[in-house]
Amino acid sequence: MTTAELPARPWSIAHRGASAYAPANTLAAFRKAAELGADMWEIDIRTTADGVPVVHHDATLDDGTRLDSLTRSALRDQMPDCPDLSEVVTLASELGAGLYADIKDEEAALPTLYLLQNAAIEPVILGAFSTAIVDALRSAGSRYPVAALVPLGADPHDHAAGADVIHLCWERLPAPQDTLTPAFFTRAFADGKRVVLWHEEDPARMAAIRTKPVTGICSDMPELVNPFRPPSNYPFGVVCHRGANRIAPENTLPALECALAAGFSHVEVDLHSTADGEIVVIHDPNLDRTTNGIGPVTARTLDELRTLDAGSWFDPFFAGTRIPTLEETMALVARYDARAYLELKSAPPGPVLERVKQTGMLDRVFFWSFNRDSLRELRGLSADARIMARREDYGSLSETLLDYHADIIEFRPDADPLDIATLRGSAIMSMVAYMGSDIDMFDRILAMRPDKFNLDHPFTFARHALRASRNG
Repeated sequence: MTTAELPARPWSIAHRGASAYAPANTLAAFRKAAELGADMWEIDIRTTADGVPVVHHDATLDDGTRLDSLTRSALRDQMPDCPDLSEVVTLASELGAGLYADIKDEEAALPTLYLLQNAAIEPVILGAFSTAIVDALRSAGSRYPVAALVPLGADPHDHAAGADVIHLCWERLPAPQDTLTPAFFTRAFADGKRVVLWHEEDPARMAAIRTKPVTGICSDMPELVNPFRPPSNYPFGVVCHRGANRIAPENTLPALECALAAGFSHVEVDLHSTADGEIVVIHDPNLDRTTNGIGPVTARTLDELRTLDAGSWFDPFFAGTRIPTLEETMALVARYDARAYLELKSAPPGPVLERVKQTGMLDRVFFWSFNRDSLRELRGLSADARIMARREDYGSLSETLLDYHADIIEFRPDADPLDIATLRGSAIMSMVAYMGSDIDMFDRILAMRPDKFNLDHPFTFARHALRASRNG
């Protein structure tokens, strides 16, 4: 093994699928992993009493029943979302994903190998904690690399002696990245081994490990492994409308974190005031659509709002998700060294401005509101606040610039490209807002070359933009 044989970047291995956003080891989690750009899905494989390989982590169900004591039919009755391995293979083939098979039961080793080899999916890695399973796969002539999963306390080189891949499962160490020393890699490569790393969800630790000479990194948040970077010849920013609102409930911390973990530059959020003067992140003036509450947001105190469920409407997986505060949102943005677009709904300019200033992040946000008086008030309060204006609200570009001396001008996709070209290279930024997913429209707005894109489908756009850049 040499560094020349490594992939250009570590493979993003979705740990049990995108298990931060859907139930682990389910088809829903694997679909979300594909949407988030995972190269491979890590799946746990066991066998039922009648020998059917299924995708499930634990040896027992929640009620204590051993999985291998149930027939496939009985297991489906108890756990309808537990898929057969064959179902996952079919989905991976359809979506173009690779598979990382963590084989839990020795009886599942050879059926898994033969099923995957017949499906001809790439890339594939077969792995296990059990050295007996590793040996069985190698003896059966696996054409796929075989990984030894290394538990805490085991010597990685000895434990993986019979394998092709050392997979370190050391996420519970306080600083597992410190174990990745030059001496470790020198020994691993001298033994002809590749290296795969534990599931990692901390952005700082991920930044420390993604540059190491590893084949892949597991994560419950596969978007975190290789965050989006715009083409070097066109370093635009991507503003995620209400966060990654197709992956997690809009305007909640999971949706915002998904967008930031994916490397997008900005999250857009909507701000309302509470009855006791706090500021919360929610789009609608009423609670009915996105929470289990009813009535105006402004009629509830923060404590009352924090009792509401802001996730179940989107998916039961997000039950218990809370309405976030402005302070929580800014802390998350700071954690990812990112930026925010703050839209003032019922939240007044003065308190919003003061709280942003308290975070020390005034230079990392920009503001907008449908209420132009609010924006004029904000400009009167701060010459440094960065404020957006919409070109469509004015008769000309010069009028747009003069009202409250906007720093960012937002355009529609049907805008005059000359207006955007007029701003290019100046201190005033341009942004095109598009809430659809039509590829032809993506090409149109890319051709305008604005500084930023405000999008409802950032992942689809990012994939297309990178393909278009590579194709010239």
